[in-house]
Amino acid sequence: MNHSDSASNSNTQTNNNGQKDIIDTAAAAGNFKTLHKALADADLLGQLKGKGPFTVFAPSDEAFAKIPKADLEALMKDKAKLKSLLLHHVMNGKVMAADVAKMQDGAKVATVGGNDFVLGKKNGNITVDDATLTKFDIAASNGVIHVLDTVIRAN
Repeated sequence: MNHSDSASNSNTQTNNNGQKDIIDTAAAAGNFKTLHKALADADLLGQLKGKGPFTVFAPSDEAFAKIPKADLEALMKDKAKLKSLLLHHVMNGKVMAADVAKMQDGAKVATVGGNDFVLGKKNGNITVDDATLTKFDIAASNGVIHVLDTVIRAN
């Protein structure tokens, strides 16, 4: 067994509490493979490894699977469109689910991408545009991740 495999990777950023950044936290969760590839293709990994703080409304692999395969393949090849779509899932600041729940139903929230999305409440769940938060408050050293069941698109 090669013990150097367990050495910490210099690209992995952790804080004093040993928390990983948003990118490494999402990668460790295991259900954001498509998101990770999309972020890499759009050259956004470095930005989301940055100081932040950021709030990422992260579509799961299942959310990306809802997009027809040909449409997803075309999106992954269009770097500008992909980057715009992904930044529509990111807010500046660390906003926990309890804070989101206190926001007014129908509140417009500015994204890093420059567009707004609409927060809502539906059947006791928090929604972002047409997506529903399925898991929330996944802490990272530079922000927080909330999981979405659908990829949201800028209007």
